[in-house]
Amino acid sequence: MSAATLALDGELSIYRAAELKPLLLQTLAKADAGLEIDLSGVTEFDTAGLQLLMLAKQQARALQRELHLVGHSPAVLEVFELLNVATFFGDPLIVAAPAAGGRHGS
Repeated sequence: MSAATLALDGELSIYRAAELKPLLLQTLAKADAGLEIDLSGVTEFDTAGLQLLMLAKQQARALQRELHLVGHSPAVLEVFELLNVATFFGDPLIVAAPAAGGRHGS
């Protein structure tokens, strides 16, 4: 059985946290094999979004389910690095390589 995937996009901030909380927790509750949250489409991320992800991780532990964050967008990476919270989630932070044709060395 494979884990369910939930892709979040747009704002994961104080403006949407209350809206996303039931969706996230219901999806986790139904995901018997665990849940993978794809953050690659997140354009804005703040501490309310972080708190929501932390709540989901704690809920997953309480349900004895796996929860993994994947595809960390630049907005998510910035907050994770600023607040040093990557170890709380236990998922590797992958930074995408710059696109081809970018700046060359001097």
